[in-house]
Amino acid sequence: MRAFEISLVDTVVHTRVCELEPAPAAPEDILVRVEHSGVNFKDAMVADATSRVRRSARLIGGVDAAGVVLESTHERFPAGTRVAVHGGDLGVARDGGFAELVYAPARLLSVLPEALSTRQAMIAGTAGLSAMASVLALEDHGLEPGPVLVTGATGGVGSFAVALLSARGHSVSASTGTAQAADWLGGLGAAEVIGRHDIADRPERVLASERWGGAIDCVGGDTLAQVIRSLRYGAAVAASGLVAGADLTTTVYPFITRAVALLGIDVVDMRAEDRDRTWLALGASSARLDFETLLDREIGLDGLSDALEDIRRGATRGRILVTPAPGA
Repeated sequence: MRAFEISLVDTVVHTRVCELEPAPAAPEDILVRVEHSGVNFKDAMVADATSRVRRSARLIGGVDAAGVVLESTHERFPAGTRVAVHGGDLGVARDGGFAELVYAPARLLSVLPEALSTRQAMIAGTAGLSAMASVLALEDHGLEPGPVLVTGATGGVGSFAVALLSARGHSVSASTGTAQAADWLGGLGAAEVIGRHDIADRPERVLASERWGGAIDCVGGDTLAQVIRSLRYGAAVAASGLVAGADLTTTVYPFITRAVALLGIDVVDMRAEDRDRTWLALGASSARLDFETLLDREIGLDGLSDALEDIRRGATRGRILVTPAPGA
């Protein structure tokens, strides 16, 4: 099979498309024919020479994939089942989805809803799943239609969050440092597009004006701190990103005087029932989404090196879809 291999040799990362034989890590692993994969920020981190995410000196990249089960002894995933494969150590410590075939344990598989094609599933991918999980977390917390903020709105998670929230009746403010993306974000459903520094006012005070009824933060760092201090009473922010930094410097005032909540979003090790619920919600939303407008580009394995570099530089808009098989 063709695959995109990442290897670390003497502190230098090498990438190449090559022919490899897939091998299971355990006898019960399930073999999936990959129809599509997607490029995520985590993939770019894995392919970085100084990565603290990658846990193998050599592996096939790709933290997610979607396709059809070829070989399985698991009763829930018989041959012919359309599945998404993601989470755990996929593409981090074990071979991932940037290949024509992938072996994975049952705990990393989800049956795809009938309404969702494998192409749509990977236009969404880990990023879209994170966006859907964020929306569900906010709604579980009590989010009602109204002003909602999305930071890092041109990224994979952010762009999907804008589209999902808009489709559910919210007035979405999309925050981005890419001013030229305003028309595209408006097309996804954003009611307004604001700059990175327009999230909160009154910098001299511990609390900003109450502005947002909820927020999805894909950036972290000071951006998340500004979101927290500008939430309305009882509102919550669902946080899943750290591109601006892992440190969070804030005060307890928003939490104890405005009863705001910080909801952490993880789709890597989420419980199977939560993963299934999130995929079902994406399937239920698919009729209201134009997946193709969320697509930055579609590439084969040969385009991955450039795509990973673009992800690192923040030079993408939406999602990058990978189709491993030539001519597929």
